[in-house]
Amino acid sequence: MYNKKPVEEIITKDTKIWTCTADNCKCWVRDNFKSSDEPLCPICKSPMATQTKELQVVDNPCSSF
Repeated sequence: MYNKKPVEEIITKDTKIWTCTADNCKCWVRDNFKSSDEPLCPICKSPMATQTKELQVVDNPCSSF
């Protein structure tokens, strides 16, 4: 009736992420957006650890890792 665009289905999957290990920091980064093989937190510079999280699929065309 109002010519709305069809709603696209959001595709999610288990995604590898890096989470900050500092207790007071909640930062995380998708694996395909990390800046190095073992990244430091971009917020507080603490080490990061890998985890898995159900996220919307997002491709990084500039990824070199």
